[in-house]
Amino acid sequence: MTVREVRDAVRSRTRSAVEVCRDALARIEALDPQLHAFNTVVADRALARAGAIDREPERWRDAPLAGVPVALKDNLSTRGVRTTASSRILESYVPPYDATVVTRLEAAGAVMIGKTNCDEFAMGSSTENSAFGPARNPWALDRTPGGSSGGSAAAVAARMAPLALGSDTGGSIRQPAALCGVVGLKPTYGRVSRYGLLAFGSSLDQIGPLTRTVHDAALALNVLAGTDPADATSVPEPVPDYTAALTGDIRGARIGVPRALLEEGVDQGVSRAMDAALETLRSRGATLVDVDLPHARHAIPVYYLVATAEASSNLARYDGVRYGFRANPEAGARSQELRTMYARTRAQGFGAEVKRRIMLGTYVLSAGYYDAYYLKAQQVRTLILRDYEQAFTQGGAVDLIAMPTSPTPAFRIGERVEDPLQMYLADVFTVSANLAGLPAISVPCGFTPDRLPIGLQLTGRRFDEATLLRVADGYERETEWSKQPPPILSR
Repeated sequence: MTVREVRDAVRSRTRSAVEVCRDALARIEALDPQLHAFNTVVADRALARAGAIDREPERWRDAPLAGVPVALKDNLSTRGVRTTASSRILESYVPPYDATVVTRLEAAGAVMIGKTNCDEFAMGSSTENSAFGPARNPWALDRTPGGSSGGSAAAVAARMAPLALGSDTGGSIRQPAALCGVVGLKPTYGRVSRYGLLAFGSSLDQIGPLTRTVHDAALALNVLAGTDPADATSVPEPVPDYTAALTGDIRGARIGVPRALLEEGVDQGVSRAMDAALETLRSRGATLVDVDLPHARHAIPVYYLVATAEASSNLARYDGVRYGFRANPEAGARSQELRTMYARTRAQGFGAEVKRRIMLGTYVLSAGYYDAYYLKAQQVRTLILRDYEQAFTQGGAVDLIAMPTSPTPAFRIGERVEDPLQMYLADVFTVSANLAGLPAISVPCGFTPDRLPIGLQLTGRRFDEATLLRVADGYERETEWSKQPPPILSR
């Protein structure tokens, strides 16, 4: 069932929260050995929580997520539950507190069932950087589910949970949503609290939902959004009822299409699906407008300079002193010199991609290179933001900008491991929204001839998630893509 169907069934007592929870856990037990979408499953805790909801029906009668099983990306802190960020350096770390989003989900009646696999510290586009092995795509087990929130996307696509949370630093919610045929929403930067998220790029990270329908994403955002005194970057902007915006009517919406950006590097099947999606939007009453985003072609190098610089700073805390993994002293040594312990701990605890990004980030922040690389990247970041602002505000202003979520469908596991630059290009259409702090959503819009999902990305104005969701919902109502089950469900 979808989030709304589970919530309504539990509220009306036509199904118990325990029954729903047991169904989710049974599906995980049956399918996760093939998918490896989860790092940790908390069956006993989930059933106890579901039982508590069933025992107090009046308390949860109006709860927006009553009895809904939720999977959490394994970089969101959960009190008393292992939180690893899919890294050996945090393999045994158990946080003493909950992330704000976890607190809000549970206050809304949700039932956490487990922590999902991801690229280590959310650094990657395929989950192949997970220290515990990659997740697999429910549509084709030899292919990646995308990343870094690939486990969350696979869990929703395989119907193991109707709702999962991910984090999006450069596309890590939207890209796996596209590759797994589900809905992925990245809210405006500051719309959802980041407190309790294990930081990667602090000016880029944003938490958001992965669901099977746009309505479910709106329901989740109603719960997650809002200012938080524990997060100084959260914005005290009023939070509307996002589900109220889902009227199905998109007439008059002006949708910008940056055609010059889409001329090269896009798979033919993706291009055809994109053209068909735009025609569907036009048939529903939307107006398509050509827009120019001249600096968007620089988004990938800008992103990988800014993100790695912030990562090198954020990951300095993992040193073997305060928490997490500490390397054992060398054989025969009574103790080890402090710098040696730091070096051994980080060498053994971090994977290759995390080390690569720490080294790059440290380099671009170092004396003599800061102005040439990091400062220049921040200046071009401002130009990227101005391009979007001009598209949204100046003559012929548009409400949204449409493009493919990913230039290709899901690629095979191992196909790009030896070519980091090719892997980075998987985020070519998604990173700009993070650099500009804008909300964006990916919705299923078709399949390749090999039956691999394709995603349509819509990007909106800051804090205008309502328009974003309304247009995405209008498109979804006209199509059947989001209702297609992956092959793993019929095996």
